[in-house]
Amino acid sequence: MSAICPECDSAIDVDEMDVDIGDELTCLECGSLLRVASDSPLEFEVADEDDLDDDDEEDAEEEDDERAGEDDEDEDDDEEDEDDLVDEDE
Repeated sequence: MSAICPECDSAIDVDEMDVDIGDELTCLECGSLLRVASDSPLEFEVADEDDLDDDDEEDAEEEDDERAGEDDEDEDDDEEDEDDLVDEDE
């Protein structure tokens, strides 16, 4: 199946089973970053560079949140270990 690049009007061949709405690919003719806008019929839209920056920022925030959660768990474990030591001394 093929669709047209919205930037250079080149035909882009893809296997319709390999793409989903929102997937991104690069046009081999002009190098534009494209996003699948529709899968029936197959259509592409230009992926804005701003959208990519937003996605990167969201990913970084999620990783920071995950790390913060891991740090909290480590602190809780340390407190429990200290409590065990106090109990053993008595």
